[in-house]
Amino acid sequence: MDTQTVLHYLQNLQSKIVEALELVDGKTFLHDSWNRNEGGGGTSCLLEGGNVFERAGVGFSHVLGNKLPPAATVAHPEAAGRSWEALGVSLVLHPRNPYIPTVHMNIRFFVAKAPAGSENDIASLPLQASQGGELENAQTAQKVRQAFANETNNGAAAKAAEDIWWFGGGMDLTPYYGFEEDCVHFHRTNKTALDPFSPAYYPKFKKQCDEYFYLKHRKEPRGIGGIFFDDFNELGFERSFELQRAVGDSFLNAYLPILQRRKDTPYTELKRDFQAYRRGRYVEFNLVYDRGTLFGLQSNGRTESILMSMPPIVKWRYDWKPEAGSAEAKLYSDFLIDKDWLA
Repeated sequence: MDTQTVLHYLQNLQSKIVEALELVDGKTFLHDSWNRNEGGGGTSCLLEGGNVFERAGVGFSHVLGNKLPPAATVAHPEAAGRSWEALGVSLVLHPRNPYIPTVHMNIRFFVAKAPAGSENDIASLPLQASQGGELENAQTAQKVRQAFANETNNGAAAKAAEDIWWFGGGMDLTPYYGFEEDCVHFHRTNKTALDPFSPAYYPKFKKQCDEYFYLKHRKEPRGIGGIFFDDFNELGFERSFELQRAVGDSFLNAYLPILQRRKDTPYTELKRDFQAYRRGRYVEFNLVYDRGTLFGLQSNGRTESILMSMPPIVKWRYDWKPEAGSAEAKLYSDFLIDKDWLA
């Protein structure tokens, strides 16, 4: 397991994406490097008031801690109390033009360190002869081995003796005015990235994305989905890392063609008003459900970097409904639905 290789890849990916977005927008990102008192740090790259992006944030972080926060131990109770290390690149792009969808992408690597004095440590210790002689030594050895055998049977000893690690990530698209060709392109690019690893991964990760980015209190999805995976280590470190790289490297291919198609589409203030209203759903999800946001806040992360995913202008209305037959109503009826975009 090579954490440094993952770190270098993520830093290079951040630079590559920022450079590409600067070419599209014509303005330069602010680069804000920071350190975390508990360990680690990162670089937040932010563009506000751009020609294309009203706000665009591309963040890299590498943070460490002595004890996992609750957001991480819910899914991994066996990791409670362990020291940990988390690396990731996360981005959210909020374009000015309401015909360009908002997009989110995140890829990450996480390690919960094996505690000192784990099975491997104790089992490898030489058993010294005591004053009781060889018989007592043999009896003691047998007791120790039996104790570990019992733990192994329960599945606990093996977990305690190893680092717990996994990759996670994905990307999803949140349109305000939907276009089927954009949705198909986004999902096809995701599928193309995953198919070399297994044709089963795209439908599996798409389903996980649809389930994760769902606002239960609204009974509606945040957008048209994409892919989402977490706790992924089933291919072993090298191959699992290859899959993460394939996802990260496909982001620009998935999003830039859509942006280029829509960025010069004329729009009215009424369209902008609907965009601001729908952005409210984005805020609700990030603050109520998003595990990354909760992890960052609970682990005493840098608040400015955690919340740079929020859109700069948002509106809420009381019990608002779109006019029947309108383009706004079509978003709900034709796009915010459970759909196989590649069928």
